[in-house]
Amino acid sequence: MVKRLLTGWKVRLGAAVFAFFCLLAVFGPWMTHQLLHQSATALDLNSVSAPPSSKHLLGTTANGQDVLAQLVSGTRESMLAGLVASVLGTSIAVVVGVTAGLAGGIVDSALTGLTNVFLTMPGFALIFVISGYTRGGGPVVIGIIIGLFGWAGGTRALRAQAMSLRSREFVLAMRMLGESRWRLAMVEVLPHLIGWISAMFLGGFVGGVLAEAGLAFLGVSDPSTISWGIMISQAQQGNALISGMWWWFAPPGLCIALLGASVALVNFGVDEISNPRLRNANRSLVKRAQQASRAKEVSHAR
Repeated sequence: MVKRLLTGWKVRLGAAVFAFFCLLAVFGPWMTHQLLHQSATALDLNSVSAPPSSKHLLGTTANGQDVLAQLVSGTRESMLAGLVASVLGTSIAVVVGVTAGLAGGIVDSALTGLTNVFLTMPGFALIFVISGYTRGGGPVVIGIIIGLFGWAGGTRALRAQAMSLRSREFVLAMRMLGESRWRLAMVEVLPHLIGWISAMFLGGFVGGVLAEAGLAFLGVSDPSTISWGIMISQAQQGNALISGMWWWFAPPGLCIALLGASVALVNFGVDEISNPRLRNANRSLVKRAQQASRAKEVSHAR
């Protein structure tokens, strides 16, 4: 599956961009000190609101801080919030959705009722209020809050797929052989839900990054940390758009957009592998393209 996944250009491009941001998140602080010789919090009073130059490749802020150093250091905080939110939200969705779909009866009714309660809650408003009370907790706390309130939508889809798989012949045969529910869910059902789970995880990751950026922009974040959202918030407070300081607010927004595009490309590739209809459609398109190219070669030869 991995080999088939990496054959498409969408997955290769998306995985390369995503891996680049992962490397920035891991080695970002080391790069700012060892390679850039800059600090994300250091002030250069001789270069205030300076445009990009050889000394500051992405310019400086209104306080004289290096934008590139902030951008590299903020990658870890933003992606950490997205990772925590996606892992927690996807885990809860898988446990609740698959359990409800396979168990049925009272368990299904109780878990479905719980899911409906979270679906009707104003998610972002609750996240905003709770994040305000826990201000200063950092990206991990924000990711936990986002994950706790962002799992209900994916649970409905997983429950529906698990209910469909529950009535399949191979599942019924394993039940007749006395297979335990735990092994039935882990071995027989979950492998068929890889496409859904991966799409949910990737979507939750980008959603966590965007939610963290939105909360930071609204001022509900730890001001002592540096993330892409805090950079955009500081640029807005410093009137960077009015002053024409595009190098202050454009790079973090572009990084968020590139991260979302990379995740979308990987998700498209996973869909093409896990969905037989898309896989057959792509094969037919490839065959048609090959036939058309052969026809052109024959016509040119004549």
